[in-house]
Amino acid sequence: MPKIKKTNEVKTPKKKSETKKISQGEYEKKVIELAKKGITAEKIGENLRKNKIHPKDYDKKISKILKEKEIYVNPDLKNIEKKLDGLKVHSEKNKQDKGAKRDVVRISAKIRKLKKYFKV
Repeated sequence: MPKIKKTNEVKTPKKKSETKKISQGEYEKKVIELAKKGITAEKIGENLRKNKIHPKDYDKKISKILKEKEIYVNPDLKNIEKKLDGLKVHSEKNKQDKGAKRDVVRISAKIRKLKKYFKV
């Protein structure tokens, strides 16, 4: 068995990413602005973290801010509705695709169940 050589490498400590600190009002405006573009709460959080604004530094969650302004869209519903739209377009172009037609019915039922569950 070969011996593993130890090297004397010095590990440098990782720098913490610097976060921008903006006021609570500016944070809420930024969240609402992104939501009006049609972005879900999860994607808004990712977008803010890319811009070095960490949502945990603020009092309110993103979804709570959106619910107060009545622009919150459940991401589960939004994603499934998007999937259904794509399937409808596909099944209209491809009339012979029986699997796609069945999936349209199946996903429609899933949306109906989710709407009932989330009381939309």
